Amino acid sequence: MSLLVLVLAYLFVQYQINVWNRTFFDALEQKNAAAALYQALFYIPLVCASVFVSVSATYCRMTTQRLWREWLTNHALDRWMQNGHYYHLNLLEGEHQNPEYRIGEDIRVATEAPVDFLYGILSAVLSAVTFIVVLWSVGGALDITLGGTALHIPGFLVIAALIYSLLGTGSMIIIGSQFVRVAETSQQREAEFRYALTRLRENGESIALLDGEKEERAGLSRGLGNLLEAWRLAVWQNVRTAFVSHTSGLIAQVVPVLLCAPKYLAGDMTLGQVMQAASAFVIVQTAFSWLVDNYPRFAIWHASARRITSLFASIDALERAEKAGGITVLSRSEYEGKALQLRGVSVTLDDGTGVVQEAEVDVAPGERVLIVGESGTGKSTLVRAIAGLWPWGEGRIVMQRGTKLLMLPQRAYVPLGSLRRAATYPMAAEDVKEEDVREALEAVGLGHLTDRIEEEGPWEQTLSGGEKQRLAFARLLLHRPDLIVLDEATSALDPDSQAYLMELVNEKLPDATVISVAHRPELEAYHGRKLVLEHRRGGARLIRDEYLTFAPGPRVKLLRRLFRKRRRAGETEAEAKEGGVPADKAASASRKNGGGANGTATKSERKAGAEKKPAEKKPPKKKTELVES
Repeated sequence: MSLLVLVLAYLFVQYQINVWNRTFFDALEQKNAAAALYQALFYIPLVCASVFVSVSATYCRMTTQRLWREWLTNHALDRWMQNGHYYHLNLLEGEHQNPEYRIGEDIRVATEAPVDFLYGILSAVLSAVTFIVVLWSVGGALDITLGGTALHIPGFLVIAALIYSLLGTGSMIIIGSQFVRVAETSQQREAEFRYALTRLRENGESIALLDGEKEERAGLSRGLGNLLEAWRLAVWQNVRTAFVSHTSGLIAQVVPVLLCAPKYLAGDMTLGQVMQAASAFVIVQTAFSWLVDNYPRFAIWHASARRITSLFASIDALERAEKAGGITVLSRSEYEGKALQLRGVSVTLDDGTGVVQEAEVDVAPGERVLIVGESGTGKSTLVRAIAGLWPWGEGRIVMQRGTKLLMLPQRAYVPLGSLRRAATYPMAAEDVKEEDVREALEAVGLGHLTDRIEEEGPWEQTLSGGEKQRLAFARLLLHRPDLIVLDEATSALDPDSQAYLMELVNEKLPDATVISVAHRPELEAYHGRKLVLEHRRGGARLIRDEYLTFAPGPRVKLLRRLFRKRRRAGETEAEAKEGGVPADKAASASRKNGGGANGTATKSERKAGAEKKPAEKKPPKKKTELVES
C-alpha cells in the first residue's frame, strides 16, 4: 500500500513537471520575462517534492527487500538444516549444488528484483495511462495527404508511441531469448569457482604438505576458464540488449519533436505544447519499454529464482520420499533397559544399495564396544545410523530413554568464534563455567591454550589435527553424554596420547556407553567387546561378536573399579618415593586433592597427554566369550 501511495505521489509530481514544461516554454516563446521568472522559481518546490518522493520510495523499497530477504533466508535455513537435510542433500543427486551460494546470494537477487519490478510496473502502467491522455489532448489529430488521399489520424502521438514501444520490446525479446539460460549458467559457474577457492583455503595445510599447488592452480584455472566462457556469452547478450535499449532511448527523444514539427510550423501548436508533448511521449515510451530496459535484470532474477526453487524442490522431494516410503528409513524408538539395541538393522544408500545387512546387537549401559572390519565395510555408515545422522535403511534402532548422545567424527569440527565456544560446542559458551572449560582443556593436554580461551580467530586453521581431536575429547568431558560414538576419533594422535585419552574417558565417564570405530588393534585394550564386520554380497554383515574381557554386568564394573583403584594407588606410591614422602601420607593427600576414588586424574596422568609419556603396558585381556553371527 505504501508503494502505491508513493507511486501516485511521484506520478502527480511528474505531471506537474510536464505541465511546467508547457507553461515555461510558452513564456519563452512569448518573451514574457515575468512569467518565465515565476515558472523558474516555481520549479524549485517541484524539484524538492520529486526528490522527497524518490527518496521515500527508495527507503520503502529497500526496507521491503530487507524484510523479505530476512524472512526467506530464515525459512531456507530452517528447511535446509531441519532433520539433517544439509547433510543428506550432499549424498543425493539433483539441482541443489552449492546451497550456501543459493541461500547467501540467490535469495538476495530473488528478493530485491521483484520489489523493484513491482514498483516499476506500477509506475509504468499509471504513467502510461496518465500521459496517453496528455498526448491525445495536446497532440490532437494529424491531417496529411498521401498520394492525393487526405488522411486524418486522431491521437497520432499515442499511436506512434505504441508502435515505437512494440518495435523496441519485440527486438529485445528476440535478441535476449537466451539471456535467462546464459545468466543461470554464469551464476552456477560463479558458485563453483567460489566453492573451489573456499575449499583450497580450508585444506591449505594438506595441499601444502603434498606440494599440490601446481595441480590446484591448474584446477582453479579450469574453473576460471569455465567461468569466463559463461561470462563471455553473458557479455554478448548484454551488448545486444544494450544496443537495443540505448538506441531506443536516443531516438525516443527526437521522434515526438519531428512528429510535432509540421503542426508547429503550421501554427497549430505552440512551442510549449511541443515540449509538453515531447516530455509526455518519452514518459509513455519509457512506460511501454519497461521490459526492454529491465530484460537483463529480469533474466538474472529468473535464474536466481530457479536456483532457490530447485533447492526447495530437492528438500520437498526428500521429505515426500521419506513420508511416502519411496526411500526406506530406519525406525528409531526409546525404552527402559539396554543402552542400545539394533533390531534387524540394514543400512542402505538412498537408492536402496545395501551397506550393512541385518545387524542384531544388544549393548548394555556402560559397555565399551569396538567395531572393526576392512575399509569399505560400512563401519562409519553404521555408527552414523546409530547417531541418527544416516536415515536410509530398514530395521529399528532402540536407545535407552533420555539418552544423551555425542558423536566424535574423525575430522573434528571447530566452529567460528572463540576457543571457549569451540570447546563447549554445541552448547552456548556462556552456559559453561570458564573454570570448567579450563579444566577440560588441561585434562586433554591443551593446557597451553587455556590463556587464549576467549580469543577469537581461525582456530580451524590454527589447531593441528591432533589438537582438534583433543578438543573433541574436551567436549566429552564438558557434555558428559550417556552414549559416546567415536568414529576414528584418535586417528591423528600418537599411540601414547591415544592411550591417555581413552583412559581419561574410562575414568571420567565410567558409566557412559562407548561405541567406537577404529583400525588400530591397541584400542581393544580400552573396550570390553568387539564387533567384526565383513564384506558380503548385498552388504557387509556382522560375523563375530566377542567379549574381550568378561560378559558385562555388576561384577565387571566392580573389577574395573578395583583395577583403577590399584593403579592409582601404585602411581601415588611411586610419586611418594620420588618426592621422599611416606606412602600413607601421599595417599591421604591424593584423596584430599580429589584423586583416587573421586575420579580425578593423577599428576602423572595429566602430564601424559602433553609430555607424551609412554603408556603403561597392560597384560593381555583374556577372551571369555565368542558368539558367531
